[in-house]
Amino acid sequence: MKNIDKKFQVIFALCCLFFVFNMQSQDLQSYVEEAMANNPIIQKFELQYKRVSEKINEANTIPNTEFGAGYFASEPETRTGAQRFKISVKQMLPWFGTITSRENYISSVADATFEEVVIAKRKLIASVSQSYYNLYENKAKQKVLEENIKLLKTYEILALTSLEVGKASAVDVLKLQMRQNEITQLKEVLQQRFLAEQTAFNKLLNRDKKIVVNVVSDLTIPTENFEIDAANLAVHPELLKYDKLYRSIEKSELLNQKESSPMIGFGLDYINVSERPNMNFTDNGKDILMPMVSISIPIFNNSYKSKTKQNKLQQQEILAKKQDRKNTLETLLDKAINNRISSRISYKTQTKNLKQAKNAEEILIKNYETGTIDFNDVLDIQELQLKFQMNQIESVKTYYVQSTIINYLIQ
Repeated sequence: MKNIDKKFQVIFALCCLFFVFNMQSQDLQSYVEEAMANNPIIQKFELQYKRVSEKINEANTIPNTEFGAGYFASEPETRTGAQRFKISVKQMLPWFGTITSRENYISSVADATFEEVVIAKRKLIASVSQSYYNLYENKAKQKVLEENIKLLKTYEILALTSLEVGKASAVDVLKLQMRQNEITQLKEVLQQRFLAEQTAFNKLLNRDKKIVVNVVSDLTIPTENFEIDAANLAVHPELLKYDKLYRSIEKSELLNQKESSPMIGFGLDYINVSERPNMNFTDNGKDILMPMVSISIPIFNNSYKSKTKQNKLQQQEILAKKQDRKNTLETLLDKAINNRISSRISYKTQTKNLKQAKNAEEILIKNYETGTIDFNDVLDIQELQLKFQMNQIESVKTYYVQSTIINYLIQ
């Protein structure tokens, strides 16, 4: 299992480099390492791989040795004396190379099972990373809502001041207060959703659901695109698994051919003979030893022919499944790439809109200094600003979630 761990240390190093480009990425790395060590799904597949691998030792066996014993209730008389009892031993041996073929078949099945471990670890990295970015999105939105609540409180003070001098109405103040209540409600809902996502995250790490998860406070979309080598998809573990299953069927057919061959048996019979009384001659009472050779021929071997046909059909089935899965993975990769490009476009647009909204906000504040302000405009600009901030956070989260999918598919 050391090779598995070493391989995933390399994969996750690339994952971290790909996802987060500052020291805060170490937080995610530590969480993934903890998940890899404790997640029961990983443990399940590792134990399954060990169990299948252990079957190689089980395959290295021959049929049971047969022992037999019999006592002559009526002792048959022979020239040398009466036969009293008989002991026999017999050992059947499979055809040459059968045991090796059986071991090779089990080994090929173990190789296919190994890919399940690799796939499970990749999926775990993706799941932990995606949950981590969901938590980041939630925290970032809470922070934005808190800032907007403070901004609205500032506007409320301005409205109250204007109300005293007759430049605003009580309705304007109430509208600002209602807007604060609405945003406060959104924040409280996000807090509850954060707890639910935190539980899901902690369970991926197989630990108590109440443990606080610390996420990065700020993420930005990198200015440069990273090269994506789609050719790596061809060696994805989900596809390699089908290649190894195909080879295991080839090994199964070789084993089937060997098992359809004869079996050779060797044995020995021992018969105890008692001496004939009152007689003196050569071999009087001499025991009998009879070496034996036997052969087991599968004359009615329709089962082996049927197994050959089944193996051919199963190989065709595996090829069809592989092509179907390859099509699905290619679709997922293209979708993730396009979604990530879209998130970058959206991020740039929201950044531009947010800048313009802040400019509009500054204009409104300057108008207040000159003695005129429309608090309906204030609410409109605040709502737009909040919308752009939320969309910006969602774009960042989407970029990294899609990067997680891309990393799962091609790393």
